Amino acid sequence: MTNRIAIWIALLILAALAADSLIWGSQHLVFLGRKFFALLDWMAFWR
Repeated sequence: MTNRIAIWIALLILAALAADSLIWGSQHLVFLGRKFFALLDWMAFWR
């Protein structure tokens, strides 16, 4: 993956999160954040 593609993907994700937060609020983003950190913790176990 080139830097240009990585930057576009990151901008697309940030724009989607911003639009989602503006339209529906940010409470489910907290839920997803907690699940993401649980996934990181689980992945660290396998390292």
